[in-house]
Amino acid sequence: MARIAIVGAHGQVARHLVDRLASGGHQPVGLVRNPAHRAELEGRGAEVRMLDIEQADIDTFASAFEGCDAVVFAAGGGPDGNKERKRTVDLEGSLKSIEGARRAGIDRLVQVSAIGVDDPLSDDLGEVWRAYVEAKRDADAALRASGLRWTIIRPGRLTDEPPTGRISLGEDVDRGDVTRADVAAVLAAVLDDEGTVGRQWDVVNGDVPIEDAVRREVEATTREE
Repeated sequence: MARIAIVGAHGQVARHLVDRLASGGHQPVGLVRNPAHRAELEGRGAEVRMLDIEQADIDTFASAFEGCDAVVFAAGGGPDGNKERKRTVDLEGSLKSIEGARRAGIDRLVQVSAIGVDDPLSDDLGEVWRAYVEAKRDADAALRASGLRWTIIRPGRLTDEPPTGRISLGEDVDRGDVTRADVAAVLAAVLDDEGTVGRQWDVVNGDVPIEDAVRREVEATTREE
């Protein structure tokens, strides 16, 4: 059994991940800002610890990660149109997670990003969306350069439809929709597979069962090395 710290554990993808990890024999450690979320997450099988992503410093992050084997950064600044929170949550929260994991002696970090954030920015992007894309792009670059054993998952447009269990996964996948539950299943799968270390993949719903899709990508990239 692994203990997995989830930053932003009350988010919609993260709650699905808590369910997946708990049912798969792991111990999710949910990190949240609001104490009102404790009961729900504990009911899903998580150990809950308090962490205010925007206010906490790196040492506080490290303390929150104590005793864990891996970290999943699944936090986001939310859909409220506040471009400043894209920096303080999506970027700075990721940077503090990276350094906090290092100080806690944890070398495995899986990050939820977004499809297409490395593409050139178009002039017609709104300022909030531009801030979001830039934050995710820079957070991914920092994780890739961190020296940690990282994996980055970049979902397409997230939906609340029931899970399909089938995806399209790869380094360059056409944009499309993907259910939040299926993204959580991908996160759980990559945490359990050492071959996913150092990989960055887009994910949308498709035709391939999740475990098969992950295995195929691991095998394909291994052959190329």
